[in-house]
Amino acid sequence: MTPLAGARPVLPTWPSVASTPQRALVVGVVGGRGGAGASTLAATVARRLARRTATVLVDLDRASAGIDVLLGLESADGVRWPDLADARGEVSGADVLALLPRWGACAVLSADRARPGAPEPAVVADVLHALTSEAGALVLDLDRAAVVAGESLAGACDAVLVVAPRDLRTVAGVLAMRAHLGPPIVPTWLLVRGPAPGGLGSTELSEAVDLPVLLSVPTDRALRSALERGGVPDTGRTARSAARIVAALHGNLA
Repeated sequence: MTPLAGARPVLPTWPSVASTPQRALVVGVVGGRGGAGASTLAATVARRLARRTATVLVDLDRASAGIDVLLGLESADGVRWPDLADARGEVSGADVLALLPRWGACAVLSADRARPGAPEPAVVADVLHALTSEAGALVLDLDRAAVVAGESLAGACDAVLVVAPRDLRTVAGVLAMRAHLGPPIVPTWLLVRGPAPGGLGSTELSEAVDLPVLLSVPTDRALRSALERGGVPDTGRTARSAARIVAALHGNLA
């Protein structure tokens, strides 16, 4: 859960798959360190899943200026987390889904750069519980600091993907989160990416943090300029990587 600053709250209970037969697939994405590109990969995975089922990309980064900015949706109509501050108790997933801005076929629940601040943990729990009954998939852009503190929704996911550049900062960052990731808490895989300045290989990285590699994601040299021009591209190397990630994820969860 994404808590407010201060005392650590008792986190609301997430419904189990067994108790809600139509519950959505919930995939968490988190960076092994800052600047890993987790938000971009979360977005591309969500857009790929949206080809198969109703999908919501959910921004849970407490320090985020809004994932809608990354997607070029900052001016799009639709509700953001601050608009749902009173969404408590029996929340209508259908109503929330209908009010969210769209990035192609994918719905987006974003923070708001003009109204910063984390939503109440109970609001997050109730809204996402409602969406899991309405959508087919949720992709959570997790807050890395919250995962380290054990205060995130990582443990409520069906799978967590850790975006892992091949360097020692990533090893340290993943080890800081490690107590709250991996079996028996939640199935967790590494998405290894980028060059290795010190020669750290995927196998060495996996062994160092004791997590398996789902895929190695090649560097997309065109991505940075594409993001500056107004959004995550739906073609090219990053889009192809998202297709491979979704296929590998389904294969491992089947």
